Amino acid sequence: MKKRVILIADRDEVRRCSLKKLLLRSGFEVIESSDKTGILRSFRQQSSLDLLIINSSLDAAGDGVEMAQQIRLWDRRVPLILLAAHSSEDLAIAALRAGVTDYFKQPFSWGEVVLRVRHCLANHLPPQGPPPSAPTAGATRSTTGSGLSGGQWMIGESPVMQQIKAYIGKVAATDSNLLITGETGTGKALVAALIHRNSPRWHKPFVCIDCTAIPDSLLESELFGYERGAFTGADALKEGTLKLADGGTVFFDEIGDMSTYTQAKLLRAIKSKEVSHLGGKGSISLDIRIIAATHQNLERLMAQERFRTDLYFRLNVATILLPPLRDRKEDLAALCDYYIGEMNRRFGREIKGFTEEALGCLLRYDWPGNVRELKNLIEASFITTSPLGRSPL
Repeated sequence: MKKRVILIADRDEVRRCSLKKLLLRSGFEVIESSDKTGILRSFRQQSSLDLLIINSSLDAAGDGVEMAQQIRLWDRRVPLILLAAHSSEDLAIAALRAGVTDYFKQPFSWGEVVLRVRHCLANHLPPQGPPPSAPTAGATRSTTGSGLSGGQWMIGESPVMQQIKAYIGKVAATDSNLLITGETGTGKALVAALIHRNSPRWHKPFVCIDCTAIPDSLLESELFGYERGAFTGADALKEGTLKLADGGTVFFDEIGDMSTYTQAKLLRAIKSKEVSHLGGKGSISLDIRIIAATHQNLERLMAQERFRTDLYFRLNVATILLPPLRDRKEDLAALCDYYIGEMNRRFGREIKGFTEEALGCLLRYDWPGNVRELKNLIEASFITTSPLGRSPL
C-alpha cells in the first residue's frame, strides 16, 4: 500500500524534526517546509499530499490561519491540522472559519497529534479523479442514480429531495450561473460546494465570499485587488478574491445581505467578465462561474429597491430551492442515523439511536434551524450522555 504523504510546516527545526521522526516511525512519508512560500510551493507541486500540519507561529500568531485560508482556495478536501503555539479563543474561531480540520493548543503531546493524524486520514480517502465534496445537509456514501462523483450525496428519499438530487446532477454538469435559496440551516453552502466538485471546474479553486462581511469601504480592494501604492499601506500588488478563483467557482453566500453599492460593482464584473485593480489602469479578464445563495426573498427585496433587478436576472439562470426540514420529515430518521454515526466516530461512542419516545418528539417539532439545528441537537446529546453509553439516546 502506498504511504500517505504529510507536509509539516514549522519554522522551529527542533520541533519539526521531532514530529517528523515520529511520523516516519508510524509509516508515513514526510515533507518539510519552514516558511510560507515553501509551504505553498510544496502544496502546489505535490499533488499526492494527504494531510498538512501547520504551526500557527510561522511568523506571527495568525500566519497559520492565513496559510490555511490560502490552501483552502486551492483544495477544500485535504485535512489541515493547526498547532497553536499561543492559543486564544479568537484564534480557535478563526481557525475553524478558515477550514482547519483539527486544532491543538499547547500543551499537547506528539502522540496525541499522531493519533489525530490517523483519525483524519481514516476519514479522508486519497483523491481518485475529481475530489469529493463536503457532505451536504445530511450525506451518505451512496450515489446511486445521482449522476455525481465524489462518493457523497444528500440524505433523503422524500419526493422533493429526489427531484432536487436529479436537478443538482444536471446543474453540476453545466457552467450556468446558479441561485440557491432556502432557510438558514438547509445546506445552501454545502450544495454549492457539491456542485463545484462535480463540475468541469472541479480542479480549480472554489472561493466562498460571505456577503454579510464585506464593508463597502473594503469592497474594491478585497474583491478586485490593488496595485502597489494605490493607497496608504498598499506596499505590494495584491490580486483580488475574484481573480484568485480564476478558472473555478465563486460562491456568494447570503447575497441578499449585500449592499446596493456592492451589487452595482459586482454586476459590472459579471457583465464584462473583467476586473480592474484599485489604482490600476488596465483590466484583467475573469473566467469564473457564479453561484449565489440567500435565505431572503429577493423578489420582495427588488420591490423594495434593496436588490438590483439586473443582478437578479444575471444570477437566476438556474435555481435550487432547498426545502425546510419540517417539509420533509420522512427524511428525519435517516438524517438522525447519519449524524449519530458521525458523532459515534467523533466521540468514540456506540450510541444506537433515539428511543421511540424521543423520535416522536423530533417528528412533532418544527425545526426552525433545519438540518443544522438537528445536527447541533444530536451533538449536544452526545455531550450529556455517559461516555460508556451504548443504548439509545
